[in-house]
Amino acid sequence: MNQENRKAGKDLRGRDVTQRIIAAAIAVHRELGPGFLESVYEQALAVEFALSGIQFVRQKPIALFYKDHQIGEHRLDFLVEDQIVVELKAISALEDIHFAIGRSYLKATNLQDGLLLNFATAPLTIKRFCRESANPVADFRS
Repeated sequence: MNQENRKAGKDLRGRDVTQRIIAAAIAVHRELGPGFLESVYEQALAVEFALSGIQFVRQKPIALFYKDHQIGEHRLDFLVEDQIVVELKAISALEDIHFAIGRSYLKATNLQDGLLLNFATAPLTIKRFCRESANPVADFRS
């Protein structure tokens, strides 16, 4: 990681909330390890958020609009502290489409930041995605 990227990471929006989310995800991953279905990690992370005093909404419904017409609905895995979208995966590797989908969720919610957590990897893969950027801003590992 070059110096510019390290410096940018220190000024991230929602840094305190993001660090708490990451700590909770790492705790879940250390306890369960890779190999379970995404739904298992989602349930465990909900427990860890609650135990950590992190405010969250699980499976938050988000209406999708096109030219002022509702065309569908999506459910976020988590909306944390009304500011961070948290999406979970349990797959062999993240792909560009996962970041594109995450950014579309940010657009639909009018939020700026999200985290993509992949519990199938060792160590846990944690990627931040932002509405303004086509690429993840930071890479975190447990």
